Formats: sequence, C-alpha cells, structure tokens
Amino acid sequence: MHIGLYPGTFDPVTNGHMDIIGRAVKLVDKLIIGVAQNDDKGPLFTTAERVEMVRREVARFGDRIEVRPFSSLLMHFAEELDASIIVRGLRAVADFEYEFQMTAMNQRLNADIETVFLMADPRHQAIASRLVKEIARLDGAIDSFVSPTVAEAVRAKVMKQV
Repeated sequence: MHIGLYPGTFDPVTNGHMDIIGRAVKLVDKLIIGVAQNDDKGPLFTTAERVEMVRREVARFGDRIEVRPFSSLLMHFAEELDASIIVRGLRAVADFEYEFQMTAMNQRLNADIETVFLMADPRHQAIASRLVKEIARLDGAIDSFVSPTVAEAVRAKVMKQV
C-alpha cells in the first residue's frame, strides 16, 4: 500500500490546501494529513481545533484520508506512518526555494521517502493561511479563500481576539 503524507500547519485549511489534497489522494492508496503542532508560528487555532477543522473538510473523501497531529521531526513521523511519499504544494518561486532546501535535508535523513510537489491551481496560488487570517482581522472578506465553515470559524476566532 502506498501511503502519502501531506504535512502542514493548516491554520486555517484553505481552498489551496483542499486543491492539493484532492489531487494528492489520487496518487496514493491512503493520504495522511499531518497537522503540525508548531506553536512557534503563533497559530490562531489550537492543534486540536486544526485537526478537527481539517477532518470536517476532508470528510467527503471517505476513509482514504486520515488526519493526525504531529510534533516530531517530519521524517520521523513519515517513518512511523510507513509513508512512501511526502506531498508538498508549491505556489510561487519563494515556496520552491524553501521546499528545495527542506527536500534536500529530508533526502539525507531518509532517501527511501520521496517528496512529490504539486503546483497550486492558478486560482489558489495567492492563498496563504497567514493572509487569510490577516484579511479576517482587518474585517475583509475571506469567503473565496476558505470554505464557508472555515470562514465562520476564522471570523469567530478573530472576534474573540478583539
């Protein structure tokens, strides 16, 4: 069985993430969405909230997708899952430079796990979770960047911070 791992913070999960998930699930027998704890980034949502949010969003894919939190080194998590590929989305050249460096390091840690890059759909290339949160904090419309359920959750969280 080919297991793929799509890691990220998903704070919040965007339409861009969902595009990558929808395409990645076609490449593997099982896709695991790894929700990174990563408190250093100052997430809007807790890890548990992000895991639940992603689970709701991917429910339509059925049991081919599993959502799990992780706080370990990515390659350790991939090995624990017996993943054969790591899926990464690319939006722009800046993403490529960062991902290129990370892939090289991951390859040194475990050469048996391949990294597969999926280019973001042009409609979603500008979407970044960081920008979605910033727009919401400034009372802008985020509905074209995230699902209605996620937009509601983001607005509710942002209102609590005010």
